[in-house]
Amino acid sequence: MQREYNIYNQAGQLDSLQHRVLRNTYWLLGLSLIPTAVGALVGLNLSFAFMAASPMLTSLLFLGAIYGLFYAIEANRYSSVGVYLLLLLTFVMGVMLGPLLQFTLAFRNGAQLVSLAAGGTAAAFFTLSAVASTTKRNFTGMAQFLAVGAVVLMVAVIANIFLHLPLFQVVLCGAFMIFSSLMILFNISAIVHGGETNYITATLSLYVNIYNIFVSLLQLLGIFGGDRR
Repeated sequence: MQREYNIYNQAGQLDSLQHRVLRNTYWLLGLSLIPTAVGALVGLNLSFAFMAASPMLTSLLFLGAIYGLFYAIEANRYSSVGVYLLLLLTFVMGVMLGPLLQFTLAFRNGAQLVSLAAGGTAAAFFTLSAVASTTKRNFTGMAQFLAVGAVVLMVAVIANIFLHLPLFQVVLCGAFMIFSSLMILFNISAIVHGGETNYITATLSLYVNIYNIFVSLLQLLGIFGGDRR
């Protein structure tokens, strides 16, 4: 009983820190949607003809730029520079949505598909967030499984750059949605249970997973529900 009381006290002392990290994470996550929306508007009005000329090289360059920003954000996660770099990343990723949005909005029901994808992504995030923050279960035990899953998905993404198989793309979208959902559970649970104390790192991970769910869901809606003009 005494040991349980001590653990309870310790948990109580950590509670204010966990609450602050979770609050700051949600605040920065909401803020990050603004440059994403601006970037998406910019991307909608850009010509991506260079991507058609060399899709493989363009994809690799984009991946290199994104992972470079990931590294820079993590290197500055304890300073305000990390926040600015994160907002820059979200703008770039918004611009990267351009080709997919252009393709989707070309459908007769394109605007509806984008709205459905946004609504579905929001519903998934809030549901997963509520589960991770209210249940007593600690989802951080999935760390090893998720690490293996991340490697497998990265290999699959690189392979698909070369293969361009439509069916494989559908499977990849589904896999990304499942993996990203599990990652959201993991991320929120890590904050709640004191395993993650840096809100910039937490926001970065949550943002990427929300982005992946939205992109994957929008692609699937376009494939199975797109109404061509």
